[in-house]
Amino acid sequence: MSFIKATCEEFVDVLASKAAVPGGGGASALVGAIGMALGSMVGSLTVGKKKYADVEADIMALMDKAAALQDEFLRLVDADAEAFEPLSKAYGIPKDDPARNAVMEDALRVATAVPLELMRACGSAIDIIEEFAAKGSALAISDAGVGAAFARAAIVGASFNVFINTKAMTDRGYADKANAEANGLLDKYVSKAGDIVAKVYEKVCG
Repeated sequence: MSFIKATCEEFVDVLASKAAVPGGGGASALVGAIGMALGSMVGSLTVGKKKYADVEADIMALMDKAAALQDEFLRLVDADAEAFEPLSKAYGIPKDDPARNAVMEDALRVATAVPLELMRACGSAIDIIEEFAAKGSALAISDAGVGAAFARAAIVGASFNVFINTKAMTDRGYADKANAEANGLLDKYVSKAGDIVAKVYEKVCG
């Protein structure tokens, strides 16, 4: 099943159910897509305005990047569900099965790779939204703030899926490498997104 082809109501209903997927990873990917779309909205409201003619080329280039990233987020909604399926099956293998540990380890790596991809995509989205907020129409600045807040939520959400999977790994070298990348992305981009939100708040409410 392609969850991204579902209606919003269908997606939320299955998310609220006891179904294994979609879960926090797929929801985070969808939130990332919405955040990136809000960045693109800023661009759409900027292009063609005489006041912003000097940055129009920059905005259009940002919109191209944002459109590609938005598609990537949507792909990751379903990719997250597909990545979790082998792990879900691995948990069902009897604990006394000698093949269980190897199967589980492989499944954990697959399930970790997608949220790491999602975290990287969120970082790129935050970089783009930062530019939209700085160069885009002042009338849409609040949308840039919401986009940054959504991207921040998405990267934190994705990190939980990385950490819960690496915690269960027996290959601690692999786990430590994945954790280090995830923590590095969090350190950089949660702060950057927070700065964008704070600047937007100051402009809107100050």
